[in-house]
Amino acid sequence: MNPKASDESRALSSSASLDKLPIAPQTRERNCEAEKHYNVRAPAHYMSLIDWSNPNDPIRAQTIPLAEELQWDRREEEDPIGDHAHSPVPRLTHRYPDRVLLYPSYQCAVYCRHCFRKESLSDANDQFSDDQLDPAIRYIEEHTEIREVILTGGDPLMLSNARLAHLRDRLEAIPHLRLLRFHSRIPVVLPTRITPSLVEALDGRLMVCIVTHFNHANEIAPANVEAARILRRGGFMLLNQTVLLKGVNDDVESLRTLFSELVYTLGIKPYYLHHCDLTRGLTHFRTTIDHGLEIMRRLRGHNSGLCIPTYVLDLPGGYGKTPLGPSYITARDGFEWDFENYEGVHRHYTEVVAENGPAQPVPASAGGPAPTTPTTPTTPTEES
Repeated sequence: MNPKASDESRALSSSASLDKLPIAPQTRERNCEAEKHYNVRAPAHYMSLIDWSNPNDPIRAQTIPLAEELQWDRREEEDPIGDHAHSPVPRLTHRYPDRVLLYPSYQCAVYCRHCFRKESLSDANDQFSDDQLDPAIRYIEEHTEIREVILTGGDPLMLSNARLAHLRDRLEAIPHLRLLRFHSRIPVVLPTRITPSLVEALDGRLMVCIVTHFNHANEIAPANVEAARILRRGGFMLLNQTVLLKGVNDDVESLRTLFSELVYTLGIKPYYLHHCDLTRGLTHFRTTIDHGLEIMRRLRGHNSGLCIPTYVLDLPGGYGKTPLGPSYITARDGFEWDFENYEGVHRHYTEVVAENGPAQPVPASAGGPAPTTPTTPTTPTEES
């Protein structure tokens, strides 16, 4: 069987679709309960990128259910980042002062095995109606501190262009809004959905940011390059969020390649590298924080700063994203600092600021400016 089949029959739409894939019977038997428990979905394009001869293929790991997903640790959480705890009205989360999450749909083009909302996702056609979104829209109208609306879900780009344009119109009518953000896996898994007509549906008064979710360089194919080009031509800000996943991308070379290709090939800025959340059943995907810090340390200096995201932990309970470092400070005493650079070289640094005592002039013999003699100002005469 062709290890890289690309026909439409390879699209996943249900657990029954797994029968068509070159997965060993003993593997199916091992994972059958997880297949029954969770929804399964992935477009043909995304499935065509899997190398079935590699049991550790990074795209396969993100799409095919494993028995480990049903091995829940009691320390894991049903709502790991506080979506429900910070939801004052249906279909909206308000965790940060000036921005909210809006859920116009709970459908996705792909059901990622590491998703922290995968138990909320639906195969039903539950796309938004005005009635369903009215409470959320009113909430945004009433809270003038809100500047950004982040459309997520589900995947907002699953909506038709007409529905997206209608939703954009409703949000653009709120004068205090400044930016719309669309968090979407569509540019990764279904790049043909990205068209000039989609750009037209999203373009309007508000600044638009598209936040993609590439986790591995193997997800970048010519169709994704074209999709990114269309979005760039639309004038949209393009960012990417990656999740650090054991067995998928938890090594320096995988992330170095991914982050470089995002910038140099797609024109997308790596934004966040997320430490894997405390979602139930993801222990097999979760690395240690120390491992993530070491990867970030080894990226610094070897990748352009444009190609390095911020490594963050989303604190459980909705307490927000916390940057994880690493720190290059090795010691400090007041205004005296010791640093280690990306090559392991240690250097001392002294802050030269007014708070650190009076200025210490450099003598002329050491190349300092020549001393000047103050002059007595003269009183202007009538002639002058």
